[in-house]
Amino acid sequence: MDLTYTPEEEEFRARLRTWLAGVLPELPPKPSPRDWPARRAYDLGWQRMLYDAGYAGLHWPVDAGGRGATPTQHLIYLEETEKAGAPYVGANFVGLLHAGPTIASEGSAGQRARWLPPVLRGEEVWCQGFSEPDAGSDLAALRTRAWRDGDDYVVSGSKIWTSHAEVADWCELLVRTDPAARKHRGITWLAMPMDAPGITVRPLRTLAGSTEFAEVFLDEVRVPVANRVGAENDGWRVTMVTLSYERGTAFVGEVVACRRVLSEVAREARKNGRWDDAVLRRRLGRLNAEFRALWRLTQWNVSEAQSAGGVPGAGGSVFKLRYSHARQELYDAAAEVLGPESLDLGREWTLDRLSSLSYTIAAGTSQIQRNIVAERILGLPRGR
Repeated sequence: MDLTYTPEEEEFRARLRTWLAGVLPELPPKPSPRDWPARRAYDLGWQRMLYDAGYAGLHWPVDAGGRGATPTQHLIYLEETEKAGAPYVGANFVGLLHAGPTIASEGSAGQRARWLPPVLRGEEVWCQGFSEPDAGSDLAALRTRAWRDGDDYVVSGSKIWTSHAEVADWCELLVRTDPAARKHRGITWLAMPMDAPGITVRPLRTLAGSTEFAEVFLDEVRVPVANRVGAENDGWRVTMVTLSYERGTAFVGEVVACRRVLSEVAREARKNGRWDDAVLRRRLGRLNAEFRALWRLTQWNVSEAQSAGGVPGAGGSVFKLRYSHARQELYDAAAEVLGPESLDLGREWTLDRLSSLSYTIAAGTSQIQRNIVAERILGLPRGR
């Protein structure tokens, strides 16, 4: 791929930079990272500003409500918004970065018209109902059942680590619709309204004090058959599309953020004398090289996804595997620079260090990513 920028792309960057410089000073203060209802309102407000300015769904297809921007323009958008200190997607993470793209790719015309515009306009939030208490890392071991009753599925079971359930309007939900089939064959992908009778949400408090995850209990919840994305019992294939977006593109904006944090850590080290430690300097230098390499890998993955019809490939697992560990190493280095101050829960880096522990589990554990790399990229035989 050509990594140089065309005059048109530089013009796009300049317009975006000018717009950000005009609107960001007018934003209200960011709410506490632990207050998800307030964060929902803040994040949806920012999303509406992006929509009104023509920057919402920048890389989504035009017929899905997006702008049909090139992969390079999308990466420019990620670079410039992070450099300018613009809000991250926050509560819109699931809707914008993997449920929305999945519906754009696998949904019917009616489903795209119903669910995608409210995500882009900042009107509805989605959560992810994939993980279950007894399934561990094996997503296909899910037990939440759904059976047909007329025009509805009736769903019973429970989910755990459900991202953003506390503030969500919709849930991308995996259910088992054929218990007699092999475990990867009897799964269906549903869009479940979170205000349906029979749903109980119990927020889980993380080490950082946030409640972005929750337990969700489902007691004979009725979900219209019309809310099924893909065919009945074909949900595993649809899920692979969702996870490809989650691993392949959903975290790429965070790489830019990590490069910014790394620069701040180096400035702090120079200020408090830790920069005199040659071992620490080598550690920060290696991390700088690591994040630069991850950004190049991001460019390659996005380019490959575009040439393959928009769905990221197994290269996303390489990125996810290395990024989740590099992020933890970054905040470990930040703690070393801060010394005893790293125990202060009022510091943003301390909270980010605690939350970074979840990155080797989110979107599939590191062990799962290694299996994917071994089997799909290296062509090694299955271990079992």
